[in-house]
Amino acid sequence: MTAESATVGMERNCGPATPDLLERYGRHLTGQRALSDNTRRIYLDDLHTFLAYCRRKGLSLTEMDRQTLRGYVAYLATEGRTDGERPRGYARVSIVRKLTALRTFYNFLVQEGWFKTTPVPSARSFPVKVEKPLPSFLGKKEATRLLDAPDDDTPTGLRDRAILEVLYACGVRLAEIEGMNVGDVYRERQEILVRGKGNKERWTLYGEPAEAVLDSYLTDGRPHLAAEAAGDEPLFVNRYGGRLSRRSIEKIVSNYAARAGLKKGIHPHTLRHSFASHMLEGDADLRVIQDLLGHSSVSTTQMYTHITKREARRAYLNFHPLAAGHGGEHTDDGGAADDDDTGAARA
Repeated sequence: MTAESATVGMERNCGPATPDLLERYGRHLTGQRALSDNTRRIYLDDLHTFLAYCRRKGLSLTEMDRQTLRGYVAYLATEGRTDGERPRGYARVSIVRKLTALRTFYNFLVQEGWFKTTPVPSARSFPVKVEKPLPSFLGKKEATRLLDAPDDDTPTGLRDRAILEVLYACGVRLAEIEGMNVGDVYRERQEILVRGKGNKERWTLYGEPAEAVLDSYLTDGRPHLAAEAAGDEPLFVNRYGGRLSRRSIEKIVSNYAARAGLKKGIHPHTLRHSFASHMLEGDADLRVIQDLLGHSSVSTTQMYTHITKREARRAYLNFHPLAAGHGGEHTDDGGAADDDDTGAARA
């Protein structure tokens, strides 16, 4: 979806903002902010929530101050979400994201000459505390079961196996694997060129298991799904030869997770979390993992240290003979793996 098409969909509920202003803001997100299509869409959707609130309250964009912002946060927390049978509040993490989008919009209005300085307080002076849950990940045995689930005897099975292998071996995001092209795979070096957030490029690596599966897919699978394999064509294609959508990739992961007998809620990002956690368990340097994941800050990568500490505690309480008096068979699961994984992670 382009910024312009997203703007058209917002015109009916744009409140105090004109379609022309929203169109310029969409171009600002694309040009000056260099946001990806998906991130731009999220920013516009989040702005739509604020404009709907302004229309409901009869507010103009120039009436923004702390009191207005407090009212908006209260609205988000109690009744801002209207996509269900009845209005309900957003989770804190969604509220923080919507405030980030709002700050970006008002910074744009400053640039447009509406204000000398932004009337929206910074996140530091107007904090909304968020308790981020630790991400769920697969144990190494679970990951192996998932990767072995597709049928290698069919073109789609080869494709699906290659998707799972790349997600786990490279730790890429959903949008990143969707955007991969044939020419991004450097088979002789076992590297893939990845385009991440903000169109930042990075190299990610894959090992022998992923190499074998990718080679089989490119040789025996993809030619049956797409007529040719030019360098600028999509790597993972549907049965019509077009680029496989994010939704389709999500369904592939969830369907094979169910086939492998894994817990519910497995999605592409679960494999990204598993990649990082298993790398850390193998004593990989945190900054190496940061580079491979494409994190702009090592603090984002550090959340995986909390996961491994939690798993170490779980393993100790479950298996050390002197820990029985402290609970024995205790699990501090929180959505993480529940099997005893002592084997090496695949790459």
